[in-house]
Amino acid sequence: MRILLTNDDGIHAPGLNVLEAIARTLSDDIWIVAPLEEQSGAGHSLTLSRPVRLRRHDDRRFSVSGTPTDAVMMALGEVIEGAKPDLILSGVNRGANLGEDCTYSGTVSAAMEGTLAGFRSIALSQVYAREGMGDTVPFAAAEAWGAKVLAPLLAADMPPRTLINVNFPALAPETVRGVKVVEQGFHDYGRSKIVKGTDPRGYPYYWFGLGGVPHTPGHHTDLEAIADGFITVTPLHLDMTHYASMAMLKGAFAA
Repeated sequence: MRILLTNDDGIHAPGLNVLEAIARTLSDDIWIVAPLEEQSGAGHSLTLSRPVRLRRHDDRRFSVSGTPTDAVMMALGEVIEGAKPDLILSGVNRGANLGEDCTYSGTVSAAMEGTLAGFRSIALSQVYAREGMGDTVPFAAAEAWGAKVLAPLLAADMPPRTLINVNFPALAPETVRGVKVVEQGFHDYGRSKIVKGTDPRGYPYYWFGLGGVPHTPGHHTDLEAIADGFITVTPLHLDMTHYASMAMLKGAFAA
């Protein structure tokens, strides 16, 4: 099996090394194409206003001066020689990609790009407690459970334009309660906050931050399942049409 690895934390990110170790339990035919620098929050953006540079680090390890979407496009269109990949893995992201944060996530968006191109694609993220952690994110849950989670996903017959979003809880591997297939949750939009400061020259700057996460009744979404100590598996579909509204809108225009 030929596997393409990418991420949004950059070519030198520890989570990419974790992902490579997981991928090598499945195959030795591994290609890595990732952004040169961190692209967290880049979403499904594509670089159009400047050229994208490609750098070769090893025979099958490359970086691009652009977004995760750029990396996947370059991998499929320029870098990988011969047969195209059977699987695209994105991550392991430093931090959660839960709820509507998937729309901002470069990690999930890289998997979206792979799915659009017709390849089985899976995004993987490691949740962690942010206070005081910096870059020292514990990936133990992803390391221990990654291959176990991927095995049934590779055997599943996924419909077209569907990708899988996986999140590992911030727990020691032995305390993880298992795997739950759950729907995407939604944060309280009011949790967002803007932190204002002043730079050394006296000009204001603004930093986007996040507040707490509310829970919905029933604990049936990725947000609650992670908080309950489970690995979450959520299928995401790229057809964003809201079919339930079609008849209503057709009626509105007919009137």
